[in-house]
Formats: sequence, structure tokens, C-alpha cells
Amino acid sequence: MSRNLFWLSDETVGVGSNLTCQLMCAVSSGKDDRRVISGIIHVLKSGCRWSDCPEAYGPPMTIYNRFARWTRRGIWENLFRELAGNGRSTDTR
Repeated sequence: MSRNLFWLSDETVGVGSNLTCQLMCAVSSGKDDRRVISGIIHVLKSGCRWSDCPEAYGPPMTIYNRFARWTRRGIWENLFRELAGNGRSTDTR
């Protein structure tokens, strides 16, 4: 899998950070969570349909189901609140 397909990396999130721990502890299912999270972010950022998500991220149904499950559990809301609490980013990558 191409490295540029991942939206999250150890460098962008920060290994050991509070945010990384909250996200991965909350969603970890023992599978390739970074791949699924990257697929979710791809769909949300590009606006494509779940079924049009590149195969490299895994089955579209898996990506959607995890998004829906994590939404019900409040994972995304907590993540965005944490990010917003950190203030404006000067990183424009």
C-alpha cells in the first residue's frame, strides 16, 4: 500500500500523544485501524460515496460500518473537540 494513502501517521498525530491514545484505544479492533480511519477520512474529505472509496482502504462496507459505530459511540465528536481545543494549526500541509 502506498504511504501517501494514509491520512494519519505517527508523525502527524504524534506517537504517545493524548489524542492518539484516545483515538486508538477507543477504536482498536485488532485489525488495521489506521487503514480504515484513512478510508473514513478520505470519504469525508473527498465527498465520494462509501462504495467509491479506494480498495486500498479495505471493503467499503467495513469502512462505513466502523464510521457509523464510532459515530454512535461519540468517538468523532470527542476527536474534533480535542483538535479544536488545541487551537488553530499553522501547519498547511
